[in-house]
Amino acid sequence: MKDILQDIVAHTHALGSLNLLKITATSTDTTIDSITDDRNIILYAKTHSPVKEFSGVFGMGNLDKLNLHLKNPEYKENATLNLVEEDRNGIKYPTYIHFENQTGDFKNDYRFVNKAIIEQKIKNAKFKGATWDIEFTPSIASIARLKLMSAAHAEEPTFNVFTHANNLIFSFGDTTTHAGQFVFESNVKGTLKKTWIWPISEIQSILNLNGDIFISISDTSLLSLLKSISIVFVFLFSILILFSV
Repeated sequence: MKDILQDIVAHTHALGSLNLLKITATSTDTTIDSITDDRNIILYAKTHSPVKEFSGVFGMGNLDKLNLHLKNPEYKENATLNLVEEDRNGIKYPTYIHFENQTGDFKNDYRFVNKAIIEQKIKNAKFKGATWDIEFTPSIASIARLKLMSAAHAEEPTFNVFTHANNLIFSFGDTTTHAGQFVFESNVKGTLKKTWIWPISEIQSILNLNGDIFISISDTSLLSLLKSISIVFVFLFSILILFSV
């Protein structure tokens, strides 16, 4: 269970904008849903195999605290992690994770958000699909170039995305400010009819996560698919600012 928790935290907490997770666990599936406060990013994730320790529906908040427990050297080797359930009217509900070191003299409990509250906060994301205009696997070099360009325009919270001459181009600033642009992906199949404005911080955070990135873009949304060792994470940018070219 510790490996799964570390994987979940590494790919959500690290973004800084997904602060509350909804876990739905059955005998056949374990899924994770989340949404940013501004509702611009929707996360849907599914483990490759069900997490046997998880059951039912519960929430995970205070990811800072969970991250600290998982990184605590007291729990590095031979620690015990148990998911504790409470019986309410004959039904068992996941309540907290109990951390205990090898000698049993260092303990912590990480408490879940109960089902009623988390179901009000987060609705399960059901992506109905889209027609993708551009799909590709970004290169390490392209991701590095994005870092260089964003560093040169650190004052810009967003960047523009458009296609020209079979190239996917990222640009920063405009004619009234310091400006720059570069080809993020060349020889793309498909075109964008609109120019999109994407948040640089969130995009870079996802691109910096460990795993294999595959990006699909349409003139309505961006889907970034990240595969980790044990979980497939889908980050859907569902509400982005756009303007006509």
